[in-house]
This record gives sequence, structure tokens and C-alpha cells, in this order.
Amino acid sequence: MHSNRAGFFMKQPSGYVAFIPNPLPPEPPIFVDDEMFKLLSDADRKLGRLDGITQILPNPDLFVAMYVQKEAVLSSQIEGTQASLIDVLGQEDGNHEKKEHIDEVVNYVHAMKYGLERLSTLPLCLRLLKEIHSKLLKDGRGSSKNPGEFRSTQNWIGPAGCDLLNATFVPPPVPEMHEALGQLEKFLHSDDNIPSLIKIGLIHAQFETIHPFLDGNGRVGRLLITFWLCQQEILSQPLLYLSYYFKQNRLEYYDRLMAVRTKGDWEGWLKFFLKGIAQVSDESINSAKEIIKLRDQYTKIVHQKKKTSYQKLLDILFEHPILTTTKASELLDITYPTANSIINDFCHWGILKPRDPSKKRNQNYVFHRYIEILQRGTEL
Repeated sequence: MHSNRAGFFMKQPSGYVAFIPNPLPPEPPIFVDDEMFKLLSDADRKLGRLDGITQILPNPDLFVAMYVQKEAVLSSQIEGTQASLIDVLGQEDGNHEKKEHIDEVVNYVHAMKYGLERLSTLPLCLRLLKEIHSKLLKDGRGSSKNPGEFRSTQNWIGPAGCDLLNATFVPPPVPEMHEALGQLEKFLHSDDNIPSLIKIGLIHAQFETIHPFLDGNGRVGRLLITFWLCQQEILSQPLLYLSYYFKQNRLEYYDRLMAVRTKGDWEGWLKFFLKGIAQVSDESINSAKEIIKLRDQYTKIVHQKKKTSYQKLLDILFEHPILTTTKASELLDITYPTANSIINDFCHWGILKPRDPSKKRNQNYVFHRYIEILQRGTEL
């Protein structure tokens, strides 16, 4: 048996070695040195600025909806989903080659929206995590992996083809898993003096270590960060997409989690986590400022026509940044020829571009500068 402050590895009767996590918080407590204190201060300040940006956005709901889609794409890509943001935004194209991958991202969006709505009637708990998991794995590659249920068999993490005996990491067996989940739920609601961002860093790492589902643990664990921050009213909107940081630093992300399990290095993990919050908050704030500037710039252009349908189409594009003339006519409630005329003007001004210039019919038009801002980091 090898143990540390995070837990211990125990050999099981069938010969494999599984990790049994200790309850949170760690003992001895997290050591906040000068570096940790500065990282915590920066992360707190920048996350506060990010949350405040929603107060000056012209239409925060549309902005948030796009950020949710971006987080869904990034989190799904970490798990091997081959769909980009533009694939998801243009899903009405009927890209059958990527339909299964796009569906996984759409499920993630539904799971996040469901979870945020459910928090108004149910506190964050194991029951809610199972409900979210059922939405996440509704169909697609994980639909056969008991959606909405904690595992009843042993799982493991490792390269393709490995088994329990040569896995990179084996989470706790089922009885210990249930015990660890109960302890984690208590910690979620415990009244303590642990700084909030350190606490959610501990919660995320512990959830990934417990690995309670047969599939979807990474995605649920990343959703858990957003839900907890919103429940604690640290975020009023789900604008923090940490999957961007985890994707950029994928190897370090996994290494830091493993160092917690093998060495009890909670401090190393938390410093990595806090750096991510600060970095992603900065990037989100800058993107929001760019979008506000873009909207102001294009509003001045479309006002030349002095027709409400022009401003209305511009507003629609922030929700539907890829659309056809038929879709525009439906959303604007105008005739096809009138919609076509407006779209031609938008193309002339450089606001829209044809997605496939060689196409003669059923052309998709792209709000390209807006998508360029949003899709950073989501390219395959």
C-alpha cells in the first residue's frame, strides 16, 4: 500500500491496484504560499471582471448562449469529438459525416442549460449530477454506457487496449466509489473557510479521481465547475470556459491530477487551476470587448438604410451567425426577395460572406468576423 494526503493505492483481490481517495479537505491543509496567494488574488479579480462584463453587453443572453456552445465544443474535443464550432453553428447544413460528433456537442449544450435551470429548484448534488449525465449521454458514443447512473463495475484510465493490470490509473472500486461520492457531496455543501476558487479546484480534481461514470466523467467534471460557481453566485452567467485552458495544456492537466494521486501534490494542481481561471477570464473579457466593438461598428453601417429590418438582421446574426436567405426571411418575417436584398447589402458591406462561393442555390452566409472571435481555440 502506498499512501499520501490525497489517498492510497490498494491491491484488489483480482490483482489490480486501485486508488482510494481520502475525504476533502486535504490534511494537512492546503499551504498557501506567496505564489498561491498571488494566483488566487489574480483569479478572483479577473473572474469578477468577467462576471461584470455581462452588465455592459447589449444582449447578454445571446452572448452567453454562444459561450455555452463554445465550451461544449472545447469540452467535447478533449474527449475526442471531431466537431468544430463552425460545424455546430452550421449544423442545418446536414453534415452527415460529423452528425454523431455534432450531436455530442448539442447534448453538452442541453446538459449545461438543464443543469443551470435545475439549480433554481435543486441544490448541486449527486442526484443532479446523474440527471445531467443522462442528458449528456442521451445518444451518440456514450449512449450504451448507462446514462444517468453511477457505474456498477470497475473502470480504468489508460491507452487503447490496456486492461486493469496495466492501466495508467484505476479509480476506486464500486463500494469505495459510493463512499467517496457521499463524502464529496458533504464537502460541496460544507460551511468552511476555504477560498471558493481553491474549493472548486479541489472538488473538480476529486470528482475526476472518483470517476463515477462509465463514460463522460471529464465532461461532467468540467460542467461541475460552472454549476458550482453559479450556485455560489460567483458567476451570474456561465461565461468561464476552462475547457479552453485544459485543451491547450492537456498533458499538464492530466499530469497535475496524477501528481495529486501519487504524491498528494494538491498545491501544484491548484496553482495550475488558478492560472487557468485567470487566463481564460482575460481571454473571455477581451472577446466580449471585441464583440461589443464589432456590434457598434456594424450598427453604424446598417443605420445608413434607416430600416428596422436591417438592424433586426444584425441582432439575429449574433444568435444565428450562419444562415440562409430562407432562414433570414422567416426570422425577419419578410418576403424572400426582400431578405435576399438585405443579405446582398450585408455582403457588400463585408458583414456577411458566402460560406461556399461556388454554390449557386441554398447558400449559407457567414457572420465571419463574429465567428472568428468565438472560434479561437476550437479549430481541429
